[in-house]
Amino acid sequence: MKRRTALFVGAAAAAGGAGVGVALWRSRPAAPALPADFWTLRFERPEGGELALAALRGKPTLLNFWATWCAPCVKELPLLDRFQRDQAARGWQVIALAIDSPTPVREFLRQRPLGLAVGLAGLTGVDLTRALGNSQGALPFTVVFDAGGVPRERKLGAVEPGELAAWARDIL
Repeated sequence: MKRRTALFVGAAAAAGGAGVGVALWRSRPAAPALPADFWTLRFERPEGGELALAALRGKPTLLNFWATWCAPCVKELPLLDRFQRDQAARGWQVIALAIDSPTPVREFLRQRPLGLAVGLAGLTGVDLTRALGNSQGALPFTVVFDAGGVPRERKLGAVEPGELAAWARDIL
């Protein structure tokens, strides 16, 4: 009898915990919609020319916001660059938007060249990160879009190799 009561109590506790979990999941804030003009945005490139987000539509895209003065940003850039090389054949695009002045970015890239596309977002890029769901405006911040242009993942803080592998596997 005691055993049945213990099983019943355990099952009731598990069901209650699941109910709380579902309630929390349902009450989480919805991910923000993309700004209406998002796919029309254009950014100057450090080497000259322009980076147009419209050219990325139809491709899975990893959009990373970084700055030369942000140690975690600088540390993750080689990982993102490698992801671009490894996933390019599958159509992935990796874009690094610098929340920085053009001169430090150009100097940084002369010392540490990158194969991924870099755009100069400047300080107004912080507003864009907020519009994409980064309420703190902190860096690094990454948004992963599927080929349909829908944001599928948002990550505040440095990305990890396991996250990149999961995104490459699950998002197209």
